Amino acid sequence: MADELVRRAEADREVTRETGSAPTAERRRKVAECRRGNAEALAVIVRRHGWPTVEAVGGAASTAALMILLHAPDLDFRLRCRDLVAQATADGRCPAVHLAYIADHCAVELGEPQFYGTRINPATLRPYPVRRPQTLDERRRDVGLGPLEEQMRALRAHG
Repeated sequence: MADELVRRAEADREVTRETGSAPTAERRRKVAECRRGNAEALAVIVRRHGWPTVEAVGGAASTAALMILLHAPDLDFRLRCRDLVAQATADGRCPAVHLAYIADHCAVELGEPQFYGTRINPATLRPYPVRRPQTLDERRRDVGLGPLEEQMRALRAHG
């Protein structure tokens, strides 16, 4: 199970990288197909075993599961898994940063302000709206993220 999660997340990274370097309709279709297949496989894992926590599959595979979830096309599935990740985080079986990413992802998809500022609008290269921005860096620190301005500097340096 762990190897499958890591392999699937790497396949997503690879098709996404290829599409980014030379976007075509065929490559975009391959990304969508890969992500749909990955989400279906993750759904089977979650149904059978629950959320793939660090204690169950190891850190790399748990992070791979999160990456697959963030790209899953079904918002209802992401919301159900967000709640599973929240419980696993509360129980100490999943890193808090995993919850930060999926919580922000779902909030943005629902048109709500995000909590941790992890989602960046690709059109503006600024974070999507954030709940209580005056305490954002404190919340980020609590889950193991650096200050938002550091994330933005790194993004600008790579962009």
